[in-house]
Amino acid sequence: MKIKLAALAIAVLASAGAFAQAQDTLAKVKASGVVTMGVRDSSGALSYTLGDGKYAGYHVEICQRVIANLEKAAGRKLEIKYLPVTSQNRIPLVQNGTVDIECGSTTNNVTRQKDVAFLVTTFVEEVRIAVKANSGITSIAQLNGKNVATTTGTTSVQTLRKNERATGIDFKEVFGKDHSDSFLLLESGRADAFVMDGSILAGNIATAKNPADYKIVGEVLSVEPIAIMIHKNDAAFKKLGDDTIKDMIKAGDMAKLWDKWFLQPIPPKNTKVGLALSDSTKAAWATPNDKPMEDYAKK
Repeated sequence: MKIKLAALAIAVLASAGAFAQAQDTLAKVKASGVVTMGVRDSSGALSYTLGDGKYAGYHVEICQRVIANLEKAAGRKLEIKYLPVTSQNRIPLVQNGTVDIECGSTTNNVTRQKDVAFLVTTFVEEVRIAVKANSGITSIAQLNGKNVATTTGTTSVQTLRKNERATGIDFKEVFGKDHSDSFLLLESGRADAFVMDGSILAGNIATAKNPADYKIVGEVLSVEPIAIMIHKNDAAFKKLGDDTIKDMIKAGDMAKLWDKWFLQPIPPKNTKVGLALSDSTKAAWATPNDKPMEDYAKK
């Protein structure tokens, strides 16, 4: 019995050691020479595919800068493996060590912080309203009696209804099956407004037949900190990642990246997203932090 218990104790210690090793990204990449970046196929200008296994975007480039510093710390050249992840599998893949750094469009919230860690916020998403430029609509109050488009499965219209400025406003929801379908409802006149994440609205306007026919208006309905995910309990890698981002902000490199990915034409179609730097993102850069979404909701 004692022998069995001793063997069990050794097995437990070995697995605990393996778990600790899995959380030590620097040791892991130093040994393997490989770092795996989780990327998204279509997360707007944050992370998207160019085809042939190539990925680009604002968050992809920030992650490449983090990895460059990881290489210096490891003292060796690292091979970067790009692994496409989805909304469903991104957190489990970071948790189990398959992905070392996730560079998509993940909202930092309290629930997720139990499973993973987030680097300091690099982008703050704002839920806004898109309308036709000639509609005369400039605020929530003017949506009374209107048709408002949203995408099935999203929470944007719920956010609108909860907004204190929407009290007493009566509008009808019309649903698109995806974001492009919702935009088509606005484009065709079946909806007077489309409520969604600002970057998604801007992306749809950028690829419209006549982008000048549309504008993003009204009050910010909610804000969500979007950040890069890494393993939980990896203090050394978190410090390296946080320091990289803070240095990029201080040097003005983050502002240059914003201009490159959101205000200039980007591949493959050379269209402009046209998303101006928001006050919320400026504030996140001014005081770098990894606060969850719930902290932004507090007044």
